[in-house]
Amino acid sequence: MDKFIAVIDYGLGNLRSVSKALESVGAKVKVADKAKDILSAEAIVLPGVGAFRKGMENLGKSEIIPALLESIKNNKPFLGICLGLQLLFTESEEHGICKGLDIIKGNVKKFSANVKIPHMGWNDIRKQKTENREQKTDILKDIPDNSYFYFDHSYYVEPEDKDTVIATTEYGKEFVSAINKDNVWGVQFHPEKSSDLGLKILKNFIELTRTK
Repeated sequence: MDKFIAVIDYGLGNLRSVSKALESVGAKVKVADKAKDILSAEAIVLPGVGAFRKGMENLGKSEIIPALLESIKNNKPFLGICLGLQLLFTESEEHGICKGLDIIKGNVKKFSANVKIPHMGWNDIRKQKTENREQKTDILKDIPDNSYFYFDHSYYVEPEDKDTVIATTEYGKEFVSAINKDNVWGVQFHPEKSSDLGLKILKNFIELTRTK
């Protein structure tokens, strides 16, 4: 079988726009809701729009969580988008405490009442220096600092390990807008809705996938 990127279907992702965006930058895409497709993919994209608890419930019902965890453990490149980023974390306070995939230690928290919720529209990201910047910013390669991307969310992630943070954004406070831990990347914004620079991030992900 030809190599492909699995875009996870768990009932909450904007699958068509993410798939089309990946295909437009050279990926072969398979929308996947079965463990065997996830395990045979060369990389995984977990999109998502909606509530954290519903996302975890849907992933649980589809019985694909073990395949996701095994793939990540086996060093398969993984990209979480918006809710797909948040689900990587230990737990969320959305509608009461709810456990996440616990791939990234940390919490998902709601923006304070002093800003308009949801945070929707274009905002810039600020690249963060790390001890190993080149490795940790693969998906941000050739993305200028302070570039604008499209956001739509009411909650933000707060990782315990600050070295996983590769970009932040200001909205009432500085929050984390992109992370990386080993073979796992996540972005709070929607690259598939973010014009040429968003497509560049997806292309970077495809390129790093092919170097693994």
